[in-house]
Amino acid sequence: MDFTRLDALRQRRPLLHCVSNLVSANDCANLALAVGASPIMAQGEGEMAAVTAASSATVLNTGTPDEEKYRVCLLCSQAAAALAQPVVLDPVGVGANLWRLQHVQALLQCFTPSILRVNLGEAQALVQTTGCGQGVDSPAPATAQERQSAAVTLARQYQTTVLLSGPEDVVTDGETVWQVDGGSNLMAYVTGTGCMLSVLCGAFAAVTPKTLEAAVLAAAFWKVCSRRAEIAADSRGPGSFRAALFDAAYALTAQDFAKEAAASLTKR
Repeated sequence: MDFTRLDALRQRRPLLHCVSNLVSANDCANLALAVGASPIMAQGEGEMAAVTAASSATVLNTGTPDEEKYRVCLLCSQAAAALAQPVVLDPVGVGANLWRLQHVQALLQCFTPSILRVNLGEAQALVQTTGCGQGVDSPAPATAQERQSAAVTLARQYQTTVLLSGPEDVVTDGETVWQVDGGSNLMAYVTGTGCMLSVLCGAFAAVTPKTLEAAVLAAAFWKVCSRRAEIAADSRGPGSFRAALFDAAYALTAQDFAKEAAASLTKR
């Protein structure tokens, strides 16, 4: 795993096009800046092709959806595909109701994302199993093997790289499987941390040719940041922890990233 990609990211400062959601847009933009990317949070249908063409990667987040959001995501995906540009899809709360599920399935019939970033409930919804979660969350407990199985099944079904976040993150292309450990339980008390992880996927994909590696780096980076943030917050609570996340993303060096990351290859 090439942890110097973090240096490349900060040197290149790639433009990252984020179609975000109302809940997490500001934090996603600030995290992109902290890690070293340059975010643009465009939403209008008329500028999708132009903004995508100017960007190095695109992150599509279907949280707080409406019909226009899905049209915009389709336009972005088409523009990115024409440019062979990496696209991250975060189908937030896809298991919350049939309307969301059908729209995301329609998107996935039209394009293949470079990275599909999900939680367990979202993965289960997309592969049509039970336990699709509560709203946008994935509260049901599951074993590490169950999470790995869900990620592999999803990756094979859509022929893409899947990053399934949880107590340990699973990254797989359907064959090779990485597990990323560490992090902090306080992540569950800050909304949008999954959305921010998707932005990190886009940032690393902009400077990493192999999407599997980009997803592992993004997951490991966020786990390291959250562990550091918990220490810095010193039990003051989720507000201090949230601020410390951005500080950690800004301050983490490639050298320390390599030392502190806990990513292991579990299946080749």
